[in-house]
Amino acid sequence: MPETPQEPSAPAPSAHEAPAPAAATAPAATGHAALDALPRTASGAQVWAALGRAGLITRAYRDGDVRAGADPDGLAQLLAAVDSRFSLAATLSVSVQLATALPILATGSSQVARQALASALAGRATIALAATDVTAGTDLTALRTRVRIDDDGLEVTGEKNWIANTTTAAFFLVLARHRPGRHFTHFTWVLVPADAPGVTPCPADSVLFADSGAGHVVLDGVRLDRGHLLGRVGFGLPLFARHIATERLAGAQWGVALCRRVLDDTLRHLSGRPHGEGTLWDLDGVRRTFAACLVRVRELQALVAYHAEQVAVRHDTTAAATLKAAAGATVNHVLTECGQLWGAAGFATGGIQELRAQAALFGIGGGANEVVLGAVADAAEAVLADMARTAHT
Repeated sequence: MPETPQEPSAPAPSAHEAPAPAAATAPAATGHAALDALPRTASGAQVWAALGRAGLITRAYRDGDVRAGADPDGLAQLLAAVDSRFSLAATLSVSVQLATALPILATGSSQVARQALASALAGRATIALAATDVTAGTDLTALRTRVRIDDDGLEVTGEKNWIANTTTAAFFLVLARHRPGRHFTHFTWVLVPADAPGVTPCPADSVLFADSGAGHVVLDGVRLDRGHLLGRVGFGLPLFARHIATERLAGAQWGVALCRRVLDDTLRHLSGRPHGEGTLWDLDGVRRTFAACLVRVRELQALVAYHAEQVAVRHDTTAAATLKAAAGATVNHVLTECGQLWGAAGFATGGIQELRAQAALFGIGGGANEVVLGAVADAAEAVLADMARTAHT
């Protein structure tokens, strides 16, 4: 489990003492100096390029090998390093590639897939995970994007909406159906070059997520050779389920880092904001609200520690859904409460209210909270059995 920043070991101030202003949030891990040359306004594509040039992308994987799967410690440290320096949208761009896009791309054995992976790891290429369909949303078995496979090659037709890295992608990983119907074996991954004839990307109408390259892409009769198939035909959904679990782990790890950073900034704001003869930090109600946020983040941190190996190594989808639901609820709670504690100052450009709007993504992207809670409910007996087992160990 990643070494997440801990609270200082110094004694806590009394109820009538404001804490000394905290130092600026330090990077979550060492060895990420290559990122410091970029401005805080860098886009996700710029951050990705810097990570690749510095050889940092492989730190997210066991033994530095994408095919070996995610390394929970390395993944968490890399996400925390990016989150501490850049916008939420830029971090989203990086997170999706690290947790989902590259591992799916790594299943390809053709020359074009190997070259695309090498370019992505070096930061020369940005990869867009194009799963969400224009008509289906998170119900992937209802997607209409289709791939026709014949002896001469492939033809891909459809439209994908709200895809991170759309406007910067060199390649799209497109989930498409090769058979009609909703059976889980009717879907396949295709590696689609962004410059292939028939590929038309456009930016989404979203200022909040412009740094992630969010957008939509139309695939109009895109012809490719069979080397652009990724993995085995018909294994698209099982492959997605395997790696979306890692994305949900990454989201929870990122949620811990984001909340810790927000709480650190908020504590500094409260301890420096005059109120009466003291500061806002002296108010008991403020302190209790802040403490409740600390508890919530500690709970999420503990849950990540408990489930990290289950997800990263065994691809436990119930554990991943649990993390996703917990992260969405925790981030929403912390950003909402801290937004209130910042008062009018939170509405400044780039302030916490803007971040709060972006952070709503944690309850929606990668499976809405209602969907993942349904998945946890489906496994209720197994979850209760695990709770009973761990209570006696």
